[in-house]
Amino acid sequence: MTLSCLFLMDVKGKVIISRNYRGDVPMSTSERTKWINGRFSPMMAQQPFLDVSLVLMTLYRLVNVFKDYFGELDEESIRDNFVIIYELMDETMDFGYPQSLDSKILREFITQESNRHEIAPRPPVAVTNAVSWRSEGIKHRKNEIFLDVIEKLNLLVSSNGTVLSSEIVGAIKMKSFLSGMPELKLGLNDKLMFEATGRSMTRGKAVELEDIKFHQCVRLARFENDRTISFIPPDGEFDLMTYRLTTQVKPLIWVEAVVEPHSHSRIEYMVKAKSQFKSRSVANGVDIVIPVPHDVDSPSFKSSIGSVTYLPDRNAIVWSIKQFNGSREYLMRAHFGLPSVSSEDPEHWKAPIEIKFEIPYFTVSGIQVRYLKIIEKSGYQALPWVRYITQNGDYQLRMF
Repeated sequence: MTLSCLFLMDVKGKVIISRNYRGDVPMSTSERTKWINGRFSPMMAQQPFLDVSLVLMTLYRLVNVFKDYFGELDEESIRDNFVIIYELMDETMDFGYPQSLDSKILREFITQESNRHEIAPRPPVAVTNAVSWRSEGIKHRKNEIFLDVIEKLNLLVSSNGTVLSSEIVGAIKMKSFLSGMPELKLGLNDKLMFEATGRSMTRGKAVELEDIKFHQCVRLARFENDRTISFIPPDGEFDLMTYRLTTQVKPLIWVEAVVEPHSHSRIEYMVKAKSQFKSRSVANGVDIVIPVPHDVDSPSFKSSIGSVTYLPDRNAIVWSIKQFNGSREYLMRAHFGLPSVSSEDPEHWKAPIEIKFEIPYFTVSGIQVRYLKIIEKSGYQALPWVRYITQNGDYQLRMF
């Protein structure tokens, strides 16, 4: 019995780690996984004469080896231990033939320290009527809960407008001021939830979240079963969950800069900034940071909005716009003197433009809070408040 290739996938069928032992099966085989009855199935038919029982036995033993090395086997522990996993995959298979699958023997060859993920046992709430993160008897004069959906956009764009990389990193932050021991249920426009339950979106679009991590208060078994986010919140401020999306996003604020050096005596910048989000939204506190040569002097600026500042300690100018409305375009000109002889290679100051901003009431991913249900045995009414905020992360636009 041989294994041609091995894939470690996340719950959505996306390959995290793979190893091709023999090269006789295309790596695109992983794309043949599918959803059956609302659940992801990693099983597929590739060879009719494969001894399935031996394959499963080998995989189970390999899983036990992984668990012995780094504790719980989940997506996070796989990503934190990918170096050791590659070593184990190579040591336990030789050209697809299973070798030693005894962790005691393997530890003689693979001695690297692993990042262990241990899940502490938690007694059920129904048995103890208590949770470690929340004391009993909490009382508030006014029962309220505040929920902030905050997304940061990491973006790198070439000078011709091609998006080279884009990533949305999101977090749902809560401030809970609720009396007693309330049960909360949060509903999002989660694509996998609708697929798992066979329902369809009535309004808007569903989003596919990746790398979801929860606060310990969330009942993970319930989420894995039907994607329901059910929890008893801590009192006060906490991060309920974080997530990530690797989706193609066009620049929310696009900046073009034309640089004209004049015979080493002066240099001019003509900068155009354009907001590429809807007109009803507004970006606050926009800073457009543009690199300049280190030896410029005599700065002068003209802009159709905001103010421009030269920061010699950063070798940059900053165009600050307090409020940048959507679907708007603004211009700025900068003029500097240069020494007659410059020792600096122009490539040294052709760093990307950086942009800082914050857009309230807006998310890049389109994530929505569909409902937030609060159930407490005393039956009080609570007010949930929801805000959406998009901020810059590592947001860079290349000039050249």
